[in-house]
Amino acid sequence: IYRIDHYLGKEMVKNIMILRFTNQIFGSCWDRDHISNVQITFKEKIGTEGRGGYFDEFGIMRDVMQNHLFQILSLIAMESPSSLNAEDIRNAKVDVLRQIPPVVESEVLLGQYGKSEDGSLPSYLDDETVPKGSKTATFAAAAFHINNPRWEGVPFVLKCGKALDQQKVEIRIQFKDMGTNLFQKDVAARNELVIRVQPEEAVYLKMTQKLPGLGMETVMSELDLSYASRFTNLSVPDAYENLILDAIMGEQSNFVRSDELDEAWRIFTPVLHKIDRGLVPVEVYPYGSRGPKQLGEFVGRFGFERHLQVYSWPETSQTNATVAAVSSASASADSKL
Repeated sequence: IYRIDHYLGKEMVKNIMILRFTNQIFGSCWDRDHISNVQITFKEKIGTEGRGGYFDEFGIMRDVMQNHLFQILSLIAMESPSSLNAEDIRNAKVDVLRQIPPVVESEVLLGQYGKSEDGSLPSYLDDETVPKGSKTATFAAAAFHINNPRWEGVPFVLKCGKALDQQKVEIRIQFKDMGTNLFQKDVAARNELVIRVQPEEAVYLKMTQKLPGLGMETVMSELDLSYASRFTNLSVPDAYENLILDAIMGEQSNFVRSDELDEAWRIFTPVLHKIDRGLVPVEVYPYGSRGPKQLGEFVGRFGFERHLQVYSWPETSQTNATVAAVSSASASADSKL
């Protein structure tokens, strides 16, 4: 039996083990001593688009978080398997899931999209296939904790939703502050390793460096591996292409084993039952927004810091705009001298 979770066939998800277990710079800091929190985010710009009748039976946590995002979590958090054999890899994934207690409702934020702020885009309840007065969540954020020596104290925050401001799936690993530092905290932002699963696959490391010029101003930048610019002569296969080929070849490492499935449901089932009984509030958020207004406060509870310094992703080539921005910043620094 080959249980397909197509996220396990995505190029950047398959790349997680390579990044972790072949690069010393990541292997040596992949623990509670260096990492503050991990955010795994799934965003869709569209709503249910007439599929509300199907979606309403399950909700966003069952539809996306319990399967797709939890598979990513297990690969980020597992210990190194003893080999690349399928059973050894799946053993490592199951071992880490067994160390996660069930999620509690106080660490869950639910939302359902309403009309857009200008009223041009419909609410979830405007979908004719959705039952009237439905409280089904189209957005969910939840925190998970792994009780082992590597990850104790590091929250994993999973977020997923429909009718949001962007279309993307990404993993954001935020490292801890430097502690005693020559530069003020508002100058030196936290490092972040970001793995963009889709669209436009990329891996980049956010870091602070000196802004070119005569001053000592800092700027947030990145070490960037964008697949589209780096691998121009290669195509990224579709996830199902990967998985169907694996099935033909008898390779089971990218398929979900039954005990792995049992552990994932153990973690989610208690809170899902409370959600089904209406015991967890569902906040309304505007179509096209970042989600419920409580989201910033929610992720802040688990250590995530959004730095005040302006950051734009990314200028990968020396365009005229980039040159102009650097020249302007340099001139500003020169005038202060």
